[in-house]
Order: sequence, then structure tokens, then C-alpha cells
Amino acid sequence: MPQPLLPISASSEKQVERRAGLSRHPAFYVGSWIFFSNLTILFNKWLIDDAGFRYPVILTFWHMIFATLATQLLAKTTRLLDGRHNVKMTKKLYTRAVVPIGLLYSGSLVCSNLVYLYLSVAFIQMLKAASPFSTLVVAWLWGQENPTTLVVCKILMIVFGVLVASAGEIHFSWLGFFFQLGGLAFESIRVVMIQALMSSAGMNMDPLVSLYYFAPVCAVMNLFVAWAAEWQSFQWTDIAKTGATMLFLNALIAFLLNISSVMLIGKTSGLILHLTGVLKNILLVVASVLIWGTAISPIQVFGYGIALIAFVFYRSSLEELKAAVANFPLLRRIISRVVDALRLHP
Repeated sequence: MPQPLLPISASSEKQVERRAGLSRHPAFYVGSWIFFSNLTILFNKWLIDDAGFRYPVILTFWHMIFATLATQLLAKTTRLLDGRHNVKMTKKLYTRAVVPIGLLYSGSLVCSNLVYLYLSVAFIQMLKAASPFSTLVVAWLWGQENPTTLVVCKILMIVFGVLVASAGEIHFSWLGFFFQLGGLAFESIRVVMIQALMSSAGMNMDPLVSLYYFAPVCAVMNLFVAWAAEWQSFQWTDIAKTGATMLFLNALIAFLLNISSVMLIGKTSGLILHLTGVLKNILLVVASVLIWGTAISPIQVFGYGIALIAFVFYRSSLEELKAAVANFPLLRRIISRVVDALRLHP
């Protein structure tokens, strides 16, 4: 799922919208983000599992090289990265904030790709539902959060749902499970560091601008990890077997995901973004079942359903949900059908 790389204020949302020239219906941007997000995940899984390019760290390194070159090109030829002029980047701030956050982002990406070697796409998405719990724990340890009893109860419901879904997993791998936990840990620390360091410095960056700064750091970090972990077994003929065109398309789609997230954030609210994420995850699980024939037990459906419902109510109140969904008739109908399906097939 890549999520937006940095929190965006209301004012910067308006700047992104004006800068990108957004004029279409919000449903277009919701659909684009869901499409590119799920396509990126499914494409990565296909490359690593089916196409035989079993080098997830090298694949991540290639993504960051592509992102570095693409953001540099866009900065020189378009206005999509004009937001970087509002960032007062100094050598001290770059060393104190961008480098450590970039390293954490690199660790998150590497773990997220490594896990495809061991777990199904459907089960990975179920485990990712626990991200609010890991983020809350890190924020609490950091001193940023002092959760109420209600918030803790909502988080525990999410964890309970994920545990039930894990207990029902047919093809379980402890190594894949720990890689996914590592990815969640890296991502949670990264999010908290963004709030602590970037926000205190008065920096607001949209996902594309943050990628402009973080991609080079991630590329360098991934190069060292790839050299230590995969370079000895890597053969240049593996690129020919997989297809250079497929690798190029894979990196391009991953980059388009970042652009679509800029458009989505500029046109919708944070609540719609979270609701869209829930819908995206459900569609991804369904796609995994249809494409790879992933076996999902009834107890997994039950546990994942609990986790998703708890996540939605963790992010918002019932009144906010009604107001947000009312603006998206198609989303309202889909959620209604999902709820009905969960009632019929617990």
C-alpha cells in the first residue's frame, strides 16, 4: 500500500490541487489510486514469484533508481514538484531528518518485497491491517501519543482480527511473517519520525516531493543491502529472462502510484483516503484469489472482516463515515454489499 510518504496539511492540499490542475470527479482519482496501488503489488508478486526474478532487494533498488531519475526529470520539465521550493532544506536538516527517514523507508520497502517470497498477497494484506497497532505503540513510546481507553480497545479489536486471520492461514511461513513484522516496524518508526522531525521543522511535502528527497537515500541504502544479500547469486541473464521491458514497466507503474496518490490527496479528504484503502485491500485479496487461486479459510474471512471494520471505526466516527460515504454513491453501494456479504458468510 504505499501510503503517502509525508502528512499533508489542508493548505498544502490546496496547493497540490492548484498545481496539478485537478478538474475531474473525485471518483476518478480514487479509482486511479486503487488501480495503480493494487497493480504495483500484483506486478511485484508476479515478477518475484512467477517470472523468476527472485531478487526483491535488487528490484527495490531498481525502483528507487527509477524514482530518482524520474523525479529529477519532472522537476526540470513540469510543475508537479514546485512544492520543493517551499522546503527550506539545509545540510543539517537533510542529515537529521531525510537520511534516517529514507533509511527506514528503504527497510520498509525491502521487507515488503522480501515477504512475497514466502506469503500470499492475500495474507500479506491481512497482516498489514495491524499497522495502526504498531504505529500507535511506537508513537506512545516516542511520547507523541497518550491513547485513551476507547482507542486502545479499537486497536485491540484490529489486532484480534489479524490474529484470527493468521490462525486460519493455510500456508504459513514464520520467516515471511517476521519479514512482514519488520516491514511494519520500519514503517511505523518512519511515520512517527516524520511527525516528530519534519512537522517540528515546519515542512509539508506531498508524496512526490518527499520521493524526490528520499529516493536517492533509499537507492544508496538498497545498493549496499543488495550487494551483501543478493549480488553473489545475481546473473545479468536473469534480466533477459524476465525481460527488460517488464522491469521498466514495473518501475514505471510503481512511480505512477506516487503520482496518483498526489492527485488523490489533493482532491479528497484524509477520511476518504482511509476508506479507499480498506476497499483497495479487499479488492486485492479478491484479485489474489482469482489470479493465484489462493486458498482462504472462512476463519480468515471472519478475522480480516473484524480487522477492517475496527480499522474504519478507529480512523473515524459513525457520523463522519456517513458524511464521507454520502459523497461517493458507488463507494456506498460497494461497502453496503461487503457488509451484507459478511453478515451472510461470517
